[in-house]
Amino acid sequence: MLNTFETGLARVRGSIEVICGAMFSGKTEELLRRLRRAKIAGLRVEIFKPTIDVRYDESAVVSHDRNTIASTPIDNSSNLLLLASNVDVIGIDEAQFFDERLPDVVEQLADQGIRVIIAGLDMDFKRLPFGPMAHLCAIADSVDKIHAICVGCGSWANYSYRLVSGDQQVMLGEAKEYQPLCRTCYLKYLKNQTNS
Repeated sequence: MLNTFETGLARVRGSIEVICGAMFSGKTEELLRRLRRAKIAGLRVEIFKPTIDVRYDESAVVSHDRNTIASTPIDNSSNLLLLASNVDVIGIDEAQFFDERLPDVVEQLADQGIRVIIAGLDMDFKRLPFGPMAHLCAIADSVDKIHAICVGCGSWANYSYRLVSGDQQVMLGEAKEYQPLCRTCYLKYLKNQTNS
């Protein structure tokens, strides 16, 4: 019997990779880079995003730098199980907006031999864990926390500071609504906001 390398059909082992960090850190850009490399390798790739994310496009995944890849918007993480047949690699963008079943779903997919690459905000604007991201980080085979550049001082930024009023956790936005800040600048901006 031929092994998979002799037939040229190298088997992808199931795994869960998480790319997380603040807004404007390049999470989606890194997700797109990994998916493009998988396509170059001849793997069958699908990418999904939550239907709520319509900032740049209703169906495509678009980075803040306007790099784009076609995707399938879904409103429930369970739909991934139905749409993942005959796929080697699945990309999931804006994972923080998905329901709390997402970790169970991606674990099932990884157990079936699918490489699952997830990008999302690990914290909301209050620096609290965002949606299912903490659970996803806990079960992941690898976690890459990437940083933006702090607009206050130029050092690494971990936090997404909200510039507009509103207390709800989910508020879609970009540069007019959020800016990346380091810990020191976040606390300084928060103090200034409280004092004004």
